[in-house]
Amino acid sequence: MKLKKANILAIDDDQDVLTAVRLLLKPEVKEMVTEKNPENIPSILSKFSPDLILLDMNFNASINTGNEGIFWLKRIKEIKPEVAVIMITAYGDIDLAVRSLKEGASDFVVKPWHNEKLVDTIEDALGGTSKDKTASGRSESMIIGTELLGVSDAMQDIFFKIEKIAPTDANILILGENGTGKDLVARAIHERSLRAAKPFVKVDVGALTETLFESELFGHKKGAYTDAKEDRVGRFESADGGTLFLDEIGNISLSQQAKLLTVLQNRMVTRLGSNTPVPINIRLLCATNLPFAELANEHRFRKDLIYRINTVEITIPPLRKRAPDILMLARHFAKVYAEKYLKPAIEFDEEALLKLQRYHFPGNVRELQYTIERAIIMSDRTVLNARDLIFSPIESVPIEEAEEKTVLNLSSIEKTTILQVIEKHNGNITKAAKELGLTRTALYRRLSKYDI
Repeated sequence: MKLKKANILAIDDDQDVLTAVRLLLKPEVKEMVTEKNPENIPSILSKFSPDLILLDMNFNASINTGNEGIFWLKRIKEIKPEVAVIMITAYGDIDLAVRSLKEGASDFVVKPWHNEKLVDTIEDALGGTSKDKTASGRSESMIIGTELLGVSDAMQDIFFKIEKIAPTDANILILGENGTGKDLVARAIHERSLRAAKPFVKVDVGALTETLFESELFGHKKGAYTDAKEDRVGRFESADGGTLFLDEIGNISLSQQAKLLTVLQNRMVTRLGSNTPVPINIRLLCATNLPFAELANEHRFRKDLIYRINTVEITIPPLRKRAPDILMLARHFAKVYAEKYLKPAIEFDEEALLKLQRYHFPGNVRELQYTIERAIIMSDRTVLNARDLIFSPIESVPIEEAEEKTVLNLSSIEKTTILQVIEKHNGNITKAAKELGLTRTALYRRLSKYDI
């Protein structure tokens, strides 16, 4: 349906939002209706047939559901299942907005929005599905950058979040185990932001000593300390106008956190050895491999700094929880490294594929990448088998060995229990079998098994 022929209903308890939507859309659509109170939705829908509804995620309503937006989305879909619904959300509700897609929403927009983007989103929702999207509006397979790949639901949620939050200036905290691709997510956000043409500056702050921290981030003047032989611009100033990515932020000390917080609050840096503050204009991305619960421990990390860096949070799941991605990534790396090492196209036999699927990848995507690269270097064949895939010895015990140890431990427990019960009954097999819940024959089999 064309926008000019569309009836639009906007529901938000913020009158300023409704006014902005009305001014933007009224000249563009057939009819524009706005409503502040979501409890009037059933009544409005009985009299007015919108082609699309803009629905806020949060209301101060009398219905206490934990999230009013999801509740009213479900009610709208009960009354008019065919109507397209676009959720209006703030930075902090991205996870709920993604959940709304599973409840039937066509899309969501993050406020404050860009008018052109909102109009494009409405036109897409009115136009139905496109050739490269599913009915929910999410692409079936997405590639961001060169190696951030995934077909799993978890990765699709991440791709969708990136697409939505990248054009904003929201500060992003990226969580995930080592090797999951936090760096790639940060670069993808920058490349899709309005700052893409400006610098992307990465700093591994967890590796900086107390003395280097200020100099590296904020810069210094010549003579500020013994080795300061010339003026130096810090990473904050280098990233001015662009994106600053602070990796391993969970590893910095409380004193470093205090210095970082001051700069983020004031949007000013002062070089060591200088008294002149320099204004900065950056978009901040941070990453850590610490679990969020550990990061929220005030003895380890300041809560006021967490709020400052965590307008939106993206959690990258470990590869073992992204099973559909393993074989796709393996084939991708096989293609990349076959080309790099001037080899013909590489395939995997069934045993190799099964070995990849069964392994738990403690080193995540990075371990899978190195495993495939090593196999291609060492093999002279065009089809890799299970023996070609040697997982990293520097990671934790492979799952097969872990399972074997568990079995051995259980066997040890069973043997000990049998000996204790037989001793308790002075060697009476009948009484021991009864207490163990076994038949005499089953107990004799176990005695033979454990050589008792």
